[in-house]
Amino acid sequence: MDKKFINNKKEFAILVDSCCDVPEEYLKDYPIYVIPLRINYKNASFKDRVEISPETIYKNMEEEIPTTSLPAFEDVNEIFERIIQDGYTKIIAINISSNLSGTYNMVRLVSNEYTSKGIQFYHLDTKNIAIASGMYAISAAKHLKEGNSYEDTINLLTEEYGNSKVFFCVETLEYLRKGGRIGRVASLLGSVLDIRPIITCGEDGTYCIAGKERGKKRCVNKAVDLITEFVSTAKNAEIAIMYSGQVTGLDKIKEQIKSTLPHCKIQIRGQISPVLGVHVGPGLIGIAAYVIKN
Repeated sequence: MDKKFINNKKEFAILVDSCCDVPEEYLKDYPIYVIPLRINYKNASFKDRVEISPETIYKNMEEEIPTTSLPAFEDVNEIFERIIQDGYTKIIAINISSNLSGTYNMVRLVSNEYTSKGIQFYHLDTKNIAIASGMYAISAAKHLKEGNSYEDTINLLTEEYGNSKVFFCVETLEYLRKGGRIGRVASLLGSVLDIRPIITCGEDGTYCIAGKERGKKRCVNKAVDLITEFVSTAKNAEIAIMYSGQVTGLDKIKEQIKSTLPHCKIQIRGQISPVLGVHVGPGLIGIAAYVIKN
């Protein structure tokens, strides 16, 4: 993290979890602190992105599919203590949907101890997942860079709520079935017919199906159409392409989106978090957008 943000020279810190997929460049340049979720094998437990990489997850999946769990209490407490030691007394916390993970509630419970000691704390339940959640943290970082106060940034984030959306195309439904996200019948039908769902988060922050297409190419094209529709009324938007495992053709997808949305900033942002990768397996392609209405 850049030293200019230490010792309270910037007004607030930003707290996220590892499933927000905030890009490394923002973690280096802004006071963004990350709480790691956990990946659990039979004989070991690892901190998401800290002690285990996406590549390791997919390499070992044929031998064992791990489970995932909330951050350890001591990990959350340690991050809070680090923020305070770095000189911050105001925190904006941004988490993946409370209806997809208990991380939001755990952070809320730990924060109660610190607010009783005078730490100011604002908590945003994004009702979203992956970089679609992280984009709120990116926006908060930009507001911080522009000199907006803690209170002004909270107001801006409140106005921006709902500006983020992500659509996922998965290579196979098998991992979602094994994780209990879909039933066996749906998984078998999808495999036999090569029917692929486009997954997103609904307004309540749970997974829902935004569409279905036969074959990978049609599925990706549909996801591009859905993103285009989402940003159609915006003057500008930032679009991120994410993936899991070894995926080809991402540059073509980027150019496809660019030809449809030439006014938008489009970037390939890298791998989704290992925790999310456990649930979807390799081969996922995700397209997320954060619309800028002003």
